[in-house]
Amino acid sequence: MNTDDLFDFPIGMPLAARMRPRNLGEIVGQSKVLGKAGVLAQYLDPAVGIQAIPSMIFYGPPGTGKTTLARLLAHSNSRRFIEISAINSSIADLRSAMQTSVADIQAGKDAAIVFVDEIHRFSKVQQESLLKAVEDGEIVLIGATTENPSFALTSAILSRAAVIELVNLDDADLVILLKSALESERGLEGKVQASIGVLELIASQSGGDARKALTVLETAANLVIRAGRSEIEHEDVRASINKALNRYDANGDQHYDIISAFIKSVRGSDADAALHWLARMIVGGEDPRFIARRLVILASEDIGLADPNALVIANATMQVVAQIGMPEGRIPLASTTIYLALAPKSNRAYEAINAAVADVEGGLSPAVPKHLRSATLGKDPGYEYPHDVDGGISAQEYVPTVALKKYYVPKPIGFENTLLERMSRILPFLKRKQ
Repeated sequence: MNTDDLFDFPIGMPLAARMRPRNLGEIVGQSKVLGKAGVLAQYLDPAVGIQAIPSMIFYGPPGTGKTTLARLLAHSNSRRFIEISAINSSIADLRSAMQTSVADIQAGKDAAIVFVDEIHRFSKVQQESLLKAVEDGEIVLIGATTENPSFALTSAILSRAAVIELVNLDDADLVILLKSALESERGLEGKVQASIGVLELIASQSGGDARKALTVLETAANLVIRAGRSEIEHEDVRASINKALNRYDANGDQHYDIISAFIKSVRGSDADAALHWLARMIVGGEDPRFIARRLVILASEDIGLADPNALVIANATMQVVAQIGMPEGRIPLASTTIYLALAPKSNRAYEAINAAVADVEGGLSPAVPKHLRSATLGKDPGYEYPHDVDGGISAQEYVPTVALKKYYVPKPIGFENTLLERMSRILPFLKRKQ
């Protein structure tokens, strides 16, 4: 064994790889799926013995153990493990894996576990090339994805594989893992020490990602040993992290989750929470034009006529951000986020058009009344011109049947309260219900 690195392990093998769990007992976290009632526990329990394994999709953030669990499933059940990365693999690679598994079956062995990492990166054709082998039991497919399977995978794959969600490790679990890495013969072998406070700092900066936590620990340990010291300090951890380990992925599932949290915080009138999520997107490299467009939609849908200026401000921000770009664009984005969060909220206009559309789609389509049709020559003699009527409101019928309906009901809040008062004066003239 070559032992040229600091920790007497093969060159190039990172701490996170060395500390990969070898059995169920070494795994920390994921109690929901690995506990006694967990869906995976039975397949990893040596007391249960070898058993049939269904195809599965492991869905969760990076560093939560997707690859580790797939390997343990293969090892615990004496199956061949074939690992494929969807980033650089082709259908030919999939066929080769399937042929290897079929050869195992013909030799009297169980079907191989074909693990497809980043399976969401496969095209529809690539995903569905696996279907027959899965249906016929020629392989056990285990896919790993960081993106929501409902969006990233085909319905055909989802109908043939159980989706198992893995979650971020909490800080307490990460501290247990880091303590083990400090002492383990596969880890740092006690060559450096760290206080609980230091380990908690690493955990808090790792975003629930075990791989990141171990990478930070290893980087800090290297720094300490090169300096001839034996104790990792808080400053060593901070020096090992260029910036906070941001958990935002502008092209992945975090894109949807964080913009959702952002919009819901603005809708919920919590400006500080909204600014946090805005900062997460800015630091994560989200397209500022996307954020601005979502603010325009929110101004229309969630504020509406309770504050008509909201849409004007949001639209102006969208134009400004497109013109000036980043980093200056963060300033109008922040200003508009605060304004919209603190604005009165009403979705009554949004509900009104949805109700009207639903009626039309449901078949409500009365003919245009004769007096409202386009006149061939001059003014239609049956049409009453509102400007010729005292008060400027004509009681003529504008749409039959719909006269009995009421789509728009203003909220008694903000500017809509003014509209509510106006409608109470207008509707009697139109002979419409209040």
